[in-house]
Amino acid sequence: MRWIALIGATISLLLLTSGYINVQWIGWSISCTTCLAWAYFAKIDRDTPRMLMELLFFVASVWGIYNWFGKI
Repeated sequence: MRWIALIGATISLLLLTSGYINVQWIGWSISCTTCLAWAYFAKIDRDTPRMLMELLFFVASVWGIYNWFGKI
């Protein structure tokens, strides 16, 4: 599952940095999913700082989706 989360994070990064505005919401959505996955993996590993960091990235991704849809 970690490999899938890594591939998802990479795809999200590619979509967000591609310059195609129409697909950025997809990048933010994938980012939300992968951040939650990494937070879960950090919780399993008992790595609280990493889990909190990923949860903050999740909040930032939700904010990115909100801003993107607010600009349409």
